[in-house]
Amino acid sequence: MNLLSVVYRWHHRDALPISEIERRTGLSRNTIRKYLRADTIEPIFSASERPSKLVPRKQRRTGKLALT
Repeated sequence: MNLLSVVYRWHHRDALPISEIERRTGLSRNTIRKYLRADTIEPIFSASERPSKLVPRKQRRTGKLALT
């Protein structure tokens, strides 16, 4: 289960105070408050669309194997 949904459920359904959620999760009080004030439960971020750093090495390695 997603941490954001757990924090939301503990606070709203189980009526746990922010200080108890802080102890259980290890998150900062400010972070928990930010999660609870957010309109959405899931984080919104874009995935990086850059190529892997291993692609050039993999190509060189397969080229060397083909030569031998």
